[in-house]
Amino acid sequence: MSKALEGVRILDFTHVQSGPTCTQLLAWFGADVIKVEKAGEGDATRGQLRDIPDADSLYFTMLNHNKRSITLDTKNPKGKEVLVTLIKQCDVMVENFAPGALDRMGFSWERIQEINPRIILASVKGFGPGPYVDCKVYENVAQCAGGAASTTGFDDGPPMVTGAQIGDSGTGLHLALGIVTALFQREKTGRGQKVLAAMQDAVLNLCRVKLRDQQRLERTGELKEYPQYPEIGFGEAVPRAGNSSGGGQPGSILKCKGWQKDPNAYIYFITQAAVWPAICKVIDEEGWITDPHFATPTARLPHLKMIFDRIEEWTKTKTKFEAMDILNKFDIPCGPILSMKEIAEDESLRATGTVVEVEHPTRGKYLTVGNPIKLSDSPTDVTRSPLLGEHTVEVMAQMGYNDEQIAQLRAERVI
Repeated sequence: MSKALEGVRILDFTHVQSGPTCTQLLAWFGADVIKVEKAGEGDATRGQLRDIPDADSLYFTMLNHNKRSITLDTKNPKGKEVLVTLIKQCDVMVENFAPGALDRMGFSWERIQEINPRIILASVKGFGPGPYVDCKVYENVAQCAGGAASTTGFDDGPPMVTGAQIGDSGTGLHLALGIVTALFQREKTGRGQKVLAAMQDAVLNLCRVKLRDQQRLERTGELKEYPQYPEIGFGEAVPRAGNSSGGGQPGSILKCKGWQKDPNAYIYFITQAAVWPAICKVIDEEGWITDPHFATPTARLPHLKMIFDRIEEWTKTKTKFEAMDILNKFDIPCGPILSMKEIAEDESLRATGTVVEVEHPTRGKYLTVGNPIKLSDSPTDVTRSPLLGEHTVEVMAQMGYNDEQIAQLRAERVI
C-alpha cells in the first residue's frame, strides 16, 4: 500500500522535542523528512541523557524515526546555496529555532517564498504575538503559561506539571495538523503559507475544560464537581482538583489491593450516572439506588468524598485488574494506573504497533512508541532514527549535485 503522505518532501530544521515530534509523525505517514543538522554535533538530544556511551540517546532515537539526516553548514555562503536548492525542491520547511533565527540566517518568510512560492513554512514558537513573543520556552514553562500547572495537583500544594509532554509533543501534534491542512489548501490555491503553533496556545487548547470552568466559576461562585465543594470556599480562579475529574461524570483514583507496597496499585473509577445502580450493587449499597441523598447526580455532588471512600473500601479488596474485570461486566468506566514497566511489557500494545521494538546499529534493540494514529490503507512501519549525516550524499545526489560537487562541498566542510 502507498503511504498517505508519499511524495511530500519535508525540510526538517527542528531539534529537541516539539518540532521532531511533528516531523516524525509526518514521516510515519510516508513523507520524506530530511533532517538538517550541524556537522559533528547534530541535534542536541543525540548526546543528552545517554545510557550507552557513544551511541545516540533514547531521547533522540525515539523522536526521529523514519527520517533521513544530512549535515549542512548554513553559515557558509556555499551552505546557503545548498539550502536554496533544498527549499526549491521541498514542499514544507519546519523549524523550531529561537525567534528571529531564520531572519538572521538570511531566510525570512519573504525570501523563502521568493525561492519557492508553493512551500509551507511551519514553525513552533513558545508564545504567539504579544509581550512574550521573543521569550525562549521549554516544556514546563509552556505548561505553566498555558494554564495546565495552575489547575494540576492538590489544593493544599503548589502548582504541578504533568509527566505528559503536552507543551512539546502536544504542540508538535498541533503543528502536524496545521501542515497537513496547509498542504490540502495548496491543492486548491497553488500557494504555500506560514503555519504557526505556539506552545502556550497548544497547552491552552488541551486545557479548554478548565477555561470552561473559569467562566462557570465566575457566574456561579462554585464548582460543585470539584472536591472543594461544599466544605471549602472557592476563590476567583479555578482551583486544583487533585484526581477528581472536575467534569460531568465525577471520578477519582482509588486504592486497590497491594497499594501499601505497590505505588501503582490504583484504579481510576468514574461514577457515571447511567450505571449508578450497578455501582451500588457491586459495592453492596443497593439502598443508595433509591435514597434521595444519592439517587440523582445532583443529589450525590455534596457527598462525593463519602461515596468514593465507600467505593475504595471495595477496590482495596481487589487488585486493579480484578476490579477491572468485575467493573467492565457492568460497563462501569474505569482504568488501571499502569506503570511504564507495565506498558512496556503490554503485549496488546505491541500487537497494535503502539509500542514497538526497533533495531539500531550502535545501540542494539530499543523500545519506542509507534504511530498513535492508525489508518486502514496506510500502515506505519517504524524505522530507526538516522545516524548523523547518514544520508547527506544520497540527498545531495537527489537534489542534482554530481559526485565532484559533493566531494568539493565535503572538502570545504559545507556538508
